[in-house]
Amino acid sequence: MANLLRGEIEADIGGARRTLCLTLGALAELEAAFGAGDVIALAERFQRGGLSARDLVAIIACGLRGAGAMVSDADVAAMRVDGGLNGYVRIAADLIAATFGGPAETPR
Repeated sequence: MANLLRGEIEADIGGARRTLCLTLGALAELEAAFGAGDVIALAERFQRGGLSARDLVAIIACGLRGAGAMVSDADVAAMRVDGGLNGYVRIAADLIAATFGGPAETPR
């Protein structure tokens, strides 16, 4: 079961209930993927919104790997979630909110 105090969330992805967590290693991976110089720049990038499908894949994949799943970005890109695009956006928003604090807001 996910522990929100540790920055974990749960989501139905690819037909299974999964835990996601943006650990320090997962955040470092996202810094590299987004070209962010530090965690503050990464948080500011998320605040601006405008996430692409590629961004959603990276965020969700890093969250799954941070929670211990052995998945690639390509694996995550092939997974389905209820709600289609809105479902992916909600998972990413919830994960970002759990990591950086504050209520989840749907990125634009």
